Amino acid sequence: MGKRSAGKLAGLKVVDLSQFLPGPALSGMLADQGAEVVKVEPPAGDPARQMGPFEAGQSFWFRTLNRGKTSETLDLKSEAGKARLWALVEQADVFIEGFRPGVMARLGFGYPQVSERNPRIVYCSISAFGQTGPMADHPAHDLGAWALGGFLSVNDTPDGTPVVPGVPAADMAAGLTGCAAIMMALYGRERSGKGDYIDIAMFDSLLPWCAHIAGDAAIHGTPIHSATQRSLGGAAFYQVYRTKDARHIVLCGREIKFARNLLDALGRLDLLPLAEAPAGPSQTPLADFLRESFATRTRAEWVEWFHHHDVAFAPVLDFAEALHQPLVQERGLLVESDGAHQLAPAIRFAKEPNWRPSDAPPLA
Repeated sequence: MGKRSAGKLAGLKVVDLSQFLPGPALSGMLADQGAEVVKVEPPAGDPARQMGPFEAGQSFWFRTLNRGKTSETLDLKSEAGKARLWALVEQADVFIEGFRPGVMARLGFGYPQVSERNPRIVYCSISAFGQTGPMADHPAHDLGAWALGGFLSVNDTPDGTPVVPGVPAADMAAGLTGCAAIMMALYGRERSGKGDYIDIAMFDSLLPWCAHIAGDAAIHGTPIHSATQRSLGGAAFYQVYRTKDARHIVLCGREIKFARNLLDALGRLDLLPLAEAPAGPSQTPLADFLRESFATRTRAEWVEWFHHHDVAFAPVLDFAEALHQPLVQERGLLVESDGAHQLAPAIRFAKEPNWRPSDAPPLA
């Protein structure tokens, strides 16, 4: 695979002890922009190495999140392992860890100890519920943050039963929030000369994502039900519809201009006032009409039909269809190199060379 370009973060030294998803996603974004990331792994390696499917000798998951990094296997319970980690810490700008609260302190690498050796270091801890508070010691992955944050209650079937979400939003929210926080701390260090400590919780990171739906819950203590929410299934023009061939399409824009365009084309402008009615039962007649209409053609036929109408619409694709569609190819978002596929970074800079894939490290 090709060598990385220098990138915006060339020269930034990162030590990353995290595993699985949030921390590696964070440090992966830094590595994609040129940071020198040392992935410190236990003797057995990051468990993501063993998560299939595999291609060209590596997990697709592991390669995508850990490309461009180097790896060092350290036993942090041994004196030799600790000595090597101290050597890395003393030269690092950023330190990332994702253990349960208290683990790093017990190993002798808590923030007080690390910052004493390297006052300029930016130290980022990632956990499920934060380093302090009543849930600090509670184990959980992504789904737990969804559940305790209220999000799972509106990720439901029509009868109100919560279902396992299709994306690890809490994991990725923590990675994105942690990346932003590290950049802020590094910017602050340029003026103060001192590093900082960052406590990133998956729960905390996901919670602001409910700002568009949770107003009544926050202000009045009123539960939120997806069937009466504009963005969660209560609006006819923000909804999933089944097609004649048992596929699905979505209407994904509630602006009245889109409703007018579609209903005019379907000969039912008389239903337009319902598109502006409150989400929920008031829009049921409109949703019923659209449901009946979309059931008369196949998904492919509707895709062709919508090419000629200005309406916020999309076909529902499975991942195989989504990753191999022209949009992904044109944007260069899935890249194959040396027999291995990688998802390209979403961050693009006009004055940087085009991104090229790089190898993920073997277990060293």
